[in-house]
Amino acid sequence: MAFDYTTVQYRSLKNRSVVITGGASGIGEEMVKAFVAQGARVSFIDIAQEPGRALASATGAAFHACDITDIPALRQVLARIESDQGGVDVLVNNAGKDDRHDMAEVEPDYWRRALALNLDHQFFATQAVAKGMATRGGGSIIMLGSISWIRGRPGMVGYTTAKAAINGMTRTLARELGVSDIRVNCIVPGAILTERQKQLWLTPELNQQFLDLQALKFRLDASHVARMALFLGSDESGGCTGANFIVDAGLTQN
Repeated sequence: MAFDYTTVQYRSLKNRSVVITGGASGIGEEMVKAFVAQGARVSFIDIAQEPGRALASATGAAFHACDITDIPALRQVLARIESDQGGVDVLVNNAGKDDRHDMAEVEPDYWRRALALNLDHQFFATQAVAKGMATRGGGSIIMLGSISWIRGRPGMVGYTTAKAAINGMTRTLARELGVSDIRVNCIVPGAILTERQKQLWLTPELNQQFLDLQALKFRLDASHVARMALFLGSDESGGCTGANFIVDAGLTQN
């Protein structure tokens, strides 16, 4: 059942300019819907054009097709959004890909690709909007991490290395940008049920394993992450910066 975002009211988000990377599917798609429901002016970036256009048509959000690993192209898109929307108030660095890989088979090109997909763009997107945010009097930047590095999950070392680095990036940028009243925080999701997870990896045994390990005995979905993003984008989180906000139903307690 879809979460009813009309039950959540962050009035400070109304008319706020929000940018979400990787917004055409999964957690990003849910964030687009969540911020639109708050009356924000939402722009989202994704390489997947067909689902991106479909989501834009359904929600009224502005879709920008872009490969986020192409940093010059990403900078151009963000500059266009700033011009179109009169600035960026909230940036959600959501894009990522949790591909599995055997450590012994990783080659330099694959390694660089894993970091580009999951780490590099988070820094360069932040860099691109920070000056405008400072000029406008501040803003909120939301990174996306993962508990996979905290738990030391095997079979995805490129992904977990990138997500661990985001923790350090968040803390450093919070210090650097705090003088401009720009808050930088990181959402750290646990085992989130998305269509990608269902199609590629979910089995009844794995599903039960997550439930057994979690303190809360229900499976998390993308709306649990989106609701945290709304809070961090709003003025209600005005005293929060440089922090990890773990949304994992208690999974990291094991």
